[in-house]
Amino acid sequence: MLFNNNSAKTLDLATMLEFLKRGSFKTEKSTIVKNTQKSVRFTLKLEEISAEVVKKKIKNLNMRVCPPDGKVRISAPLNMSQEKISRFAFSKLGWIRKQRSRMHNQKFPIPDRFLENETHYFRGKSYPLKIITNNNATFAELNDQHIILNLPPDAEIDKRRSALNEFYRAELMQIIPPLINKWEKILNVNVASFHIRSMKTRWGSCTPKTRKVRLNLELAKRSPECLEYIIVHELVHLIEASHNSRFKALMDQFYPDWRLCRKELHSLVISS
Repeated sequence: MLFNNNSAKTLDLATMLEFLKRGSFKTEKSTIVKNTQKSVRFTLKLEEISAEVVKKKIKNLNMRVCPPDGKVRISAPLNMSQEKISRFAFSKLGWIRKQRSRMHNQKFPIPDRFLENETHYFRGKSYPLKIITNNNATFAELNDQHIILNLPPDAEIDKRRSALNEFYRAELMQIIPPLINKWEKILNVNVASFHIRSMKTRWGSCTPKTRKVRLNLELAKRSPECLEYIIVHELVHLIEASHNSRFKALMDQFYPDWRLCRKELHSLVISS
């Protein structure tokens, strides 16, 4: 969950001064570390919550509450004062607690073991696994009723997972290009390249400067509407880089159901 300071509300000054007076938040200076990457790392104490701060060569101040445990990470411009970062972070304490509470109450799936009849998903539909263990090759394939996992008799969990992920990757490599081509024409943009990645906190990302798009491998399991929503979302960033009112207006114009898809994806745990 990402929060950008462009939309932050200013905490009441009197309240902030009172917190400062009580020492309700402080930085743990002993944890400051400088490295050769021209960045500074330190831990910021926000009452009962610790936030990991990285100051580096970026333009904007960003905050992320990361699943599954709700760890708080802040990225800040290298020249931004520690006091300004602290004030921003403390002003979002209520929002941080809300996001952490949502994550802690979320039900996480039982880890996959890739066994016979274990349920797995593709394109929003559930399929039981069918294990075939008389093959030297390791691969997965789909029929109308099962995801079939072809394995050597001694294949362990990592090999089973890898086979299924390669199936997902191959399917996405067939599904994604026509969707990108479709939305390049609609939005009048051009994607330089796209990549499929296993990402723990994002469904997708885009670098407008290089026009490169990255999409989460987990999207192979989600509904076609959710996959298309993420593609549209990332391509709209080629027109508007931030998540401001213009970005939302463009999403409303070109993909009116985007909020429903976002809600669906936010209700799911990224398991990769």
